[in-house]
This record gives sequence, structure tokens and C-alpha cells, in this order.
Amino acid sequence: MSQPLTELTPGMPIVYGGNRVVAVGDDLARVFRPGDRLIVAQDTGALLHVPADDWSRAEAAVTEAVTAFALMGAVGDDQISSFFKGFASYLEDDSTFDAIARANEADVDAARSRGRSTTRLVLSDRMREGMVEGLRLWPEGDSGRGRVLEEIDHDGWSLQQVRSGLGVVGFVFEGRPNVFADATGVLAGGNTVVLRIGSDALGTARAIMRHALRPALADSGLPAGAVSLVDAPSHAAGWAMFSDPRLGLAVARGSGRAVSQLGSVARQTGTPVSLHGTGGAWIVAAETADSARFGSAVYNSLDRKVCNTVNTVCIVASRANDLVPVFLDALERAGERRRATSKLHLTANARPYVPSAWFEPASIVRAAGAVIESRAEDIGGDQLGVEWEWEDSPEVTLTLVPDVDTAIERFNTQSPRFAASLISEVEAEHRSFFDLVDAPFVGDGFTRWVDGQFAFNTPELGLSNWQFGRLFGRGGVLSGDSVYTVRARARQTDPELGR
Repeated sequence: MSQPLTELTPGMPIVYGGNRVVAVGDDLARVFRPGDRLIVAQDTGALLHVPADDWSRAEAAVTEAVTAFALMGAVGDDQISSFFKGFASYLEDDSTFDAIARANEADVDAARSRGRSTTRLVLSDRMREGMVEGLRLWPEGDSGRGRVLEEIDHDGWSLQQVRSGLGVVGFVFEGRPNVFADATGVLAGGNTVVLRIGSDALGTARAIMRHALRPALADSGLPAGAVSLVDAPSHAAGWAMFSDPRLGLAVARGSGRAVSQLGSVARQTGTPVSLHGTGGAWIVAAETADSARFGSAVYNSLDRKVCNTVNTVCIVASRANDLVPVFLDALERAGERRRATSKLHLTANARPYVPSAWFEPASIVRAAGAVIESRAEDIGGDQLGVEWEWEDSPEVTLTLVPDVDTAIERFNTQSPRFAASLISEVEAEHRSFFDLVDAPFVGDGFTRWVDGQFAFNTPELGLSNWQFGRLFGRGGVLSGDSVYTVRARARQTDPELGR
């Protein structure tokens, strides 16, 4: 008979992966209490401790969303549209938004005091406008809920394939308040959502829930649990939520290691996942690259640090003499735009083309503040996929390649296989690049176009790279209207039909 786990002892062996063993450490054994849970990541052997309180909070939030989903079938599209319009109106109203803005200011101040990055945390006027715009897009489109995708006629009966809500979507994401609004897009298809936001933005999330989201749900007549928040600051609450088999889909956005771990937890529970943990786009300058187009692409891909910011630039060696100066100028101007000094990483083959002044000490703005370090640093040829998480000083890797095919090979083997751009004047080269580069997003200019709302006019839940493999049956943009299941409905015209 199985018994509840009530304690852990130092050195206790834990089996994982079917044939491997990891031992419980002293610290974990000391803090584990009756009622706590231990999740074992079967791919890495990581022992994830979930305190009882975190487990209970996650379980309660999922229960609210499950209860709400059972009621969504009786909700009309007009009510869902009313929710989006109401949520947008509350965010747009200055008197309502004032409390949200104050909560965000407190979150930003607290994050800065801990040396945390705040570039994505600040709820700026531009971010607020984007949230409102995105919410207002949903009522304008077709939710697809109840749409007959296919009808097959038989003698005496017919079969319909009908699009329906998938269920509860679990969403863990970093401290970006705008994503909080984007995630509600799953309601458009008749789903419900449970959210766990990073601790840096938890105060902002609480304020949005209290002053805008819950009032919009109530005004529209949607179930109160249609959007549920796991109100806990710990990573353990996210592990607990992704361990709940009642989720129909688990979505994670954030840093690479954390997202990979969350994905592992959800997969071993049996829940399908949508992950995007590592970003950083690549730009490849071919032998025929137009220098002005190349410089513009680099400059316009470095306005701020997000997942689609250019991270690695490959220049065909035959053009190094004229294109490296163009690249350096664009990088320098990108730093000036942010009132900061830019940072360069480069492989050995690019070093002869970079002026010595770039290797002198400079003030580089990091999350914890400005630090003095070399403006340019060497990097190994096997480190092209390292993503630079910069604050105000744009940070990029430069390498030279003998040809575009070599750049493609290095992208396919070292990058997270996310976004790639080719600057070339030869159409055949663009066709070959698209066919061979292993990325869901491919372009011929700046990389920052990779965004659901900007490119597809649909607020995104997340952008998926192919770091964990290509996606089955969908593109790299996950949006509210792409979360659904298909049900079969039979309509019998011959009452005597049988087999």
C-alpha cells in the first residue's frame, strides 16, 4: 500500500528516468514538511520541492478555472466580446488605471532594489496602449467557436467536425504585465485560463485583477473563475500548477532553464505544452547584401531587449571589409538611442576588422547598474547561441562565415532555432535560405517583426522556437484563437440506420 510522503532524509535515493538515481540533499531534507510535495523531473533528476501552501493555491486556482470551463458552453459570443471590451475600457480609464500604475511602480522599485532587470516590467504608456489595442481586436474577429470545419455526408446520416474549446490553459510567464492581458485571449475560443506571473510583477497582476479584469468578468456575465490567478510568488507554485492533469494546455514563457523545467513537469503529467524559453534572432549578411539595408536591419532589431531582438550577426567573410564597419555603426547608434554604450562579442575571425578602441573599458548598463568592462570581448565559435540578456546597452555577437550555407549550419546547430533573417539581393538565395534554415520565423530585414499582434493582428500567448522540435499542426505563434479541440457530431436523417 502506498503511503503519503511525510519526510525526506539526507541521502535518500530517488529513482528517475527509469534507471538513474539522485540523492536527497541536506537542505531539501531539512525544509520538507508533511503535506509538501516532491516533483522529480524525469529528464534531469531535479528534485522540485513544492510546499503545501503553494500546492493548495495552485490547486484552488485550477479548480476555479475548471469550474468556469464547465459553464462556458452556455456563454454567448456577445458576452465574451463584452468582456474584452470592458477589460480594455477599465485599462483605458485613468481613474481605474491609477491604482494599477502605482502597483507597477512599486514592483519596479522593488525589482531594481534587488538588481533585477526592469526593461519588460515597466507598464509604460506604450505597453498600456498595446494591451488596450490587443483586447479590442478580439471582438472584431471570428472566435471560431462552434464552427463546422468539415461535413461528411453518408446515406441516412452526416458527420460534422466541430471546433470547440480545449479546456483550461495554464500559463506561466515572466514579469511582463502586457502578457497578462494577452493571455485572456483564450476566452475567445471558449476556454478558461489560470495564470502564474513572475514574482517581480505579482503586485501589478493583483491590481489588474482587482481593478480591471474581475470587474470586466462580472459586467459581462462570464464565470468568475474564467481567469484565475495563482497568487503566490514562488517558482514552486508554477511547478504545482503544471503538475495538475486537469490542464488542457501548459504555456510557459521566460528564461530558458526555467521554461525547460516547467515543460518537463507538464509533459510527464501528460499535458501538451507550448514553450519558448530562449530567444535571440540571427541576421546573415550574404555576399550580395546591400550595405544600407543591412545596417538598417541591425539598427532596427536593437531598439530593446526582447525575444526577437537580434542576438547574432553572421557576415560572409568576403564582405567583411565594408560590412563590419556598417554593423559596428548600427550597433553604436542603437546604444546612443538608449543613451548607453553598446557591447560586442566576437569570434576570432572577426577581431581583425574591429578597431582597437572597441576593446577599451567602457560603462555598460546592466540590470544592477552601470559597470566598467571591456566594450568588446572574444567568444568561442561554439558559443554563437548564447543569448545576451541586456538592459540598456545593446549586446550582440558577431562572426564571419565563408558562405551563407555555413551560417545556416551554425544557426541550425547552435541557435534556439527561432528567427533568422537573410540580407541578400539574390532571390534564389532567399528561397534556399527558407528551405534550409530550421526556424519558424524567416525574414529578409529587421527581426523585430516576429510578434503576434504586430505581424498577425492577433495578440499572442507566446512565440515558440524549435529548440524542442517542430510543432505539430500549428505555427510558431500561439494565440487565443489557436487553442481549440475538434469534436465530432453525428446527424441522423434515417431513424432506422444501423450497422
